[in-house]
Amino acid sequence: MSEEVKLHGAWASPLSYRVIWALKLKGIAYEYVEEDLSNKSALLLHYNPIHKKIPVLVHTGKPICESMIIIEYIEEMWPHTPLLPTDPYDRAISRFWIKFVEDKALPILGRMFNTMGGELEKAIKESLEILEIVEEHGLEDNKYFNGETIGMVDIAFGSILYWLGVNEEVLGVKLLEPHKFPRLHEWFQSFQEVPVIKENLPDRDNVVAFFKRRRETLEATAA
Repeated sequence: MSEEVKLHGAWASPLSYRVIWALKLKGIAYEYVEEDLSNKSALLLHYNPIHKKIPVLVHTGKPICESMIIIEYIEEMWPHTPLLPTDPYDRAISRFWIKFVEDKALPILGRMFNTMGGELEKAIKESLEILEIVEEHGLEDNKYFNGETIGMVDIAFGSILYWLGVNEEVLGVKLLEPHKFPRLHEWFQSFQEVPVIKENLPDRDNVVAFFKRRRETLEATAA
């Protein structure tokens, strides 16, 4: 199996870890290929000629791009240990929240990191609004978005919150405060303690140092 499945990713990318978590949760053996995004490999450019981005899953020589599309593929190709509910309505609700994360939460994470001044304040305000929506409407009474086990929504949103924590440290702000978002905070703590997640996270100090350097470069360029 390891010869059939390869994942091209980057160690500091939340989108790469989404795919890693899905593969690990399903017990799928794979070969990991670390990409240097400042000097992209010929293989990456071959497999993803349109966006030229990671992650890319290569299964029996065929590339699949975009993290959540990759996870949908993994779910359909290896249906054991399902990451989506079996009930059609529940599956639709899961896909709604995945789209919410992709359309709303993910872009704001990038904007928070890449903007300064008034634009940064606006991105922080929008981030808080998104957290409020998920706190109020997302989890209901379940341990995870999928019920009692981790599913696709948890993977999508968990990656955002882990790197949101990195952004908080780099930018010197605090958004996911337990007293403001008790359900989300409890969910995220549980999510991070799941062995597959806990054992497959990058070293936080290294990630923070990496993004601090990038932020300093952005600020120096903007000055």
